[in-house]
Amino acid sequence: GVDAASVAAVIKLGTAGRAGSSASLMCVSQIEIIPCKICGDKSSGIHYGVITCEGCKGFFRRSQQSNAAYSCPRQKNCLIDRTSRNRCQHCRLQKCLAVGMSRDAVKFGRMSKKQRDSLYAEVQKHRLQQQQRDHQQQPGEAEPLTPSYGLSANGLTELHEDLSGYMDGHTPDGSKPDSAVSSFYLDIQPSPDQSGLDINGIKPEPICDFAPGSGFFPYCSFTNGEASPTVSMAELEHLAQNISKSHMETCQYLREELQQMTWQAFLQEEVESYQSKPREVMWQLCAIKITEAIQYVVEFAKRIDGFMELCQNDQIVLLKAGSLEVVFVRMCRAFDSQNNTVYFDGKYAGPDVFKSLGCDDLISSVFEFGKNLCSMHLSEDEIALFSAFVLMSADRSWLQEKVKVEKLQQKIQLALQHVLQKNHREDGILTKLICKVSTLRALCSRHTEKLTAFKAIYPDIVRAHFPPLYKELFGSDFEQSMPVDG
Repeated sequence: GVDAASVAAVIKLGTAGRAGSSASLMCVSQIEIIPCKICGDKSSGIHYGVITCEGCKGFFRRSQQSNAAYSCPRQKNCLIDRTSRNRCQHCRLQKCLAVGMSRDAVKFGRMSKKQRDSLYAEVQKHRLQQQQRDHQQQPGEAEPLTPSYGLSANGLTELHEDLSGYMDGHTPDGSKPDSAVSSFYLDIQPSPDQSGLDINGIKPEPICDFAPGSGFFPYCSFTNGEASPTVSMAELEHLAQNISKSHMETCQYLREELQQMTWQAFLQEEVESYQSKPREVMWQLCAIKITEAIQYVVEFAKRIDGFMELCQNDQIVLLKAGSLEVVFVRMCRAFDSQNNTVYFDGKYAGPDVFKSLGCDDLISSVFEFGKNLCSMHLSEDEIALFSAFVLMSADRSWLQEKVKVEKLQQKIQLALQHVLQKNHREDGILTKLICKVSTLRALCSRHTEKLTAFKAIYPDIVRAHFPPLYKELFGSDFEQSMPVDG
């Protein structure tokens, strides 16, 4: 059936995580259950004296190497968690120091017996909590790879909880992927198609054959004879501010940081290292990182005024069909059009880095889309409004309250138009943006073909090693071929 609860789990966002460590007398599999002490993400070991994830370890290392003097644009009390950790370097560093991270920590020897006992107690506590969660999720089943979901009333909540657990580097069996997987940052890889629920809703359609200035856009049409809602300028301004704020709060990376790193490109030997990876390993890496990117998109959707007022079925449908498209839109923030590279795994990568995927034509199309969107020089608020417009597409199949979604999308379109006018953008810019929708859908459809071909060759790899959430959001047949409990 439709694994709607998977999408729903995304919408509740917990702070689940696991940790790995090389502490003496404590094996990795034992300690990896403890989340990062800084942001709550999956940890990868004891770094600078504290159990942290790879991201916080790298952040602390860079802060110490550069002796950076960060400043906080707010009140020096920013919340640091998985979704917000990149937004304030000052508060993130202060939290690192507060929990005990130190350059000197690496000079010390083994843990004391007291430290080991304390760590063991914490491992046991998290293990017990994990066992309790496992029993609640799958009573009577022996370690299933992936829960099966239906379009139930609480499906969205369940899906949201599950997605939060697969934020970064989780594999379906709950094990920790290898270090290459853990360190993979994927902002640009397309993910598989939406499940059978939405396949008809993402096919490319001819668009842009309408009169300029007519106010009619093919992906924002009223099919039930509804009149356009009357929206005040104040309401448009409020919605634009809400969506822009939601966007800024849920971006994986700050634009300034990305722009400062454009000069850091992969060396030839590093490119060759990626190219030499087995095809199935690169696909797995990409599946894991697209799952991370999508969690931020779902959190973005959740914060948009009106989205949580939609029925749960429609929230699920919109996310399953549109989350990947928004990842592609957001990709332009991390794209360097001068060098045709995109931020990936800590540096800027060209299409050749992804050669082992065996999808050269798709990767080329993804880069072409990134380059074209980047050439429009969209501001953050314009990216935010366009992302929301793409996400709230009222022409998706299986929507139950289509008119309600249409009204929300038209409001967002008007807010986007308002922002473009306020920013003194050139005539026709809105038309160009709307025309990108067909390209986004074509990219998703093309990826579906590639994934289908990959599944035919590596069905066991997909079933056993791709993140459950990735399959639940985009796999049309994985779960349908598995037994459904209850």
